[in-house]
Amino acid sequence: MELVEIAGRRIAYYRAGSGEPLVLLHGGWSDGRAWRPQLTGLADSFDLIAWDAPGCGGSEDPAGPMTMSDYADELAELVAALDIGPAHLCGLSWGGGLAIAVWQRHPELVRSLVLAGAYAGWKGSLPAAEVEARVLRARAEAERPPGDWIDGYLPSFFAGPVPAEVLELNRTMMAESRPAGMLPMLTAFAEADLSAVLPTIEVPTLLLWGECDQRAPVGTVARTLHAAIPGAELVLLPGVGHYNNLEAPDAFNAAVRRFLGD
Repeated sequence: MELVEIAGRRIAYYRAGSGEPLVLLHGGWSDGRAWRPQLTGLADSFDLIAWDAPGCGGSEDPAGPMTMSDYADELAELVAALDIGPAHLCGLSWGGGLAIAVWQRHPELVRSLVLAGAYAGWKGSLPAAEVEARVLRARAEAERPPGDWIDGYLPSFFAGPVPAEVLELNRTMMAESRPAGMLPMLTAFAEADLSAVLPTIEVPTLLLWGECDQRAPVGTVARTLHAAIPGAELVLLPGVGHYNNLEAPDAFNAAVRRFLGD
């Protein structure tokens, strides 16, 4: 793990490999460790940077509420500090929404987008009742020990059995998540509607989806993004759920490698 100071706050990131810069953006209850299979599997072709969002992993907590624009601006500062722009952005779930927000705020920094199990913000991709239910559940759980609720999420992250080390990694990241980091991310995403940004995207875009994704279903979320983003390519990974980079890392890496190679 490496550290850089952004706007007076410590931001942590993992870096591996060499080549064109590929910035990896994790989802909620997570941090840069979620990209371990990519940091090893793609290091022969790319300069990989997996950040810890503010309040996650080794990064300092935000001082208060944040919007998706705030997160996008901080990521843009990281890209500038590392002098790697323009870069390919690969975001999973919340991180996919962040990648869209970066395009909205800083299009000059974006070379291409890989959106994996992504949303145009929860407000922009899910029914209002579903957003409310997710927010209420997460806020209630933030006041309880992580051990009480972690395993309740795992069936919605994966479509089938995954190696024990993958489950342990997810449990560890979720157990170490902090309300000071999780709640601002949750609120920002619940309030974000980036659907109007989708038709403005002018860079090559890959939508990389688990065919059995329960949290961002293909039939609603993925196909809506596919229809809205000009020229976007949709690739479905058979038998795979929401955390497709961890459940099917070889297929995920091959799809990313092929897309960026093209």
